[in-house]
Formats: sequence, structure tokens, C-alpha cells
Amino acid sequence: MALHPVGRTRQRGLTLVAGAPAVSWRAYLSLTKPRVVLLMLFTAWVGMWLARPLHPDPWPVLAGLLGIALMAASAAALNHLVDRHVDARMARTRHRPLPRGQLSVWQVGVFSLVLGLAGWAVLWWGTNPLCAGLTLASLVGYAGIYSLYLKHATPQNIVIGGAAGAAPPLLGWVAVTGQVEPGAWLLFLIIFIWTPPHFWALAIDRREDYARVGVPMLPVTHGVAYTARRVLGYTLALVAVSLLPAALGLGGGLYLAGAALLGMRFVAMAWKLQRDLRVALPLFRYSITYLFGLFALLLVDATLGA
Repeated sequence: MALHPVGRTRQRGLTLVAGAPAVSWRAYLSLTKPRVVLLMLFTAWVGMWLARPLHPDPWPVLAGLLGIALMAASAAALNHLVDRHVDARMARTRHRPLPRGQLSVWQVGVFSLVLGLAGWAVLWWGTNPLCAGLTLASLVGYAGIYSLYLKHATPQNIVIGGAAGAAPPLLGWVAVTGQVEPGAWLLFLIIFIWTPPHFWALAIDRREDYARVGVPMLPVTHGVAYTARRVLGYTLALVAVSLLPAALGLGGGLYLAGAALLGMRFVAMAWKLQRDLRVALPLFRYSITYLFGLFALLLVDATLGA
């Protein structure tokens, strides 16, 4: 007769102590916001390629991508930890692992700490101290300053806190060069200006959620009409800034034409938002496509011209 361990059961391929909650690896993965981190890694990779288009050293490239990914995942997990009470009351976030009780506070805290330390070590030893330091500052800015303070203190939270989210291409550039150069700042500026219209579009769509939990997002404090005008203003500024890489030699004719077309679509949707708030969520989704397309054009143009 087959014997089974006393008090143990098997669920989804994991051996668990009877009575203990099942913890799926998917719960840990969702803490890292993988789709967001993948977009960040893509922009970091483009920053690396633009900095060293001819003969990139594979080791700092690989170490830089791994270290940035680990620290971005750590920051995302910390954000889950800080926002767990707010997340539990919002329709968009109530199914995250902490509100659902899939993971405990200490599990998320340890997970985030391990990721952060591992990522910092990889960057310190595999790239350079400047990249490691700037990435750590980005983590503190997002998970600490933004999540703990700015998000609940001012409707300009996204504008100020956007600096942390704009860092990946700059970090990628620094990973392979060891210095911050004008091209790195320009890539940073593009994402910095892209962040407010990207997130305010979502905030317009989910404004009732934010109002219910007392988070002072711009549509809650200043109304949707004001926010829609700000989205349009930032979008116009973004399109103008997005053309600057061609002036600095980071992009050529292909990039310039593609950036103009992508920007025209962004402006058209932001303009339509002034009259139809149903455009908010499609605009939020398009903004992601826009950013990916913009950096893909930079990558292709730089590759063809190398």
C-alpha cells in the first residue's frame, strides 16, 4: 500500500503543509508587474544600444538588464506593500495578492528585499557604481517618495513622481558608458513628459475609485475637464520633444516620420478626449503602444545607421 506524508497535500504542483494557504508562483510574479517591467527593460535596452550602437560589450548589457529588472520588480513589490489598504478598496486592484490574502506582508517584504539586494549587487559588480546608485535612487523615488508620500499629498503626484518611471533608458545608457550624457537625458525627458497624459487618462476612467479611497488624483481634485486639457497640453509637449532625437543624431528620417505619425494619433485622441470621456481608457492603452513604437523606431533607425 502506498504511503503518503502525514498532514501534507499537493496542489498545483506545490507540496504544502495541511492548513497552510496555497502560495502560487503566479502571486509572486504579479507583484513584479511584469508587463510594466518588460516595457521598462525595452526602453533601457534602447538606451544601451543608442549609447553604444557599434560595439556594445555584452556583459554590462546583460548585467544591466538583469539588475534593472530585479530592482524594478523590487520597487513594484514594495508599491504593492505600501498600497495594500488602498488596493483592497479599488475595483482595479482589489484582486492583487495582498488584498486577496494570497501573500502576507512579511512575505512580500522579504521578496522585495531579496530582489532589490540582488539587483543592486548585479549592477554594482556587473556595470558600474553610478548605474547601481541611480537605479537605487529610482527605486527609493518610486516605492518610497511617490508611493508613501506624493501619491497621497498632491494632485501633481504623477508629474513629480514620474522621474522614477522615466529612468530606465537613462540607466541603460549609464550601464554601458558609466556616465550621463545628453542623449540619456533626452530619452529620460521623453518618458517624463509621456507619464502624465498616460496616467491621467487612466485616472479619468477610474476617477470614482480614486475619489472613494481619498487619493488626490487630478480628475478628483480639479475635475475631468481640467484634466483632459492637461492631457492635451502634455501630449502636444511630448510630440515636440519626441522629435528632438533627430536633431541630436539619435534618430534619422525613419524615426522622424514614425514619431510624427505616432504623435498625430496621440494628439487626435487627446483632442477627442475633450468632448468624449469614453476615449480615456483607449487613450491610456494607446499611450503604451506609442511609447513602445517610439523606442522601437529609435532602435531600428540606430541599427540601420550603424
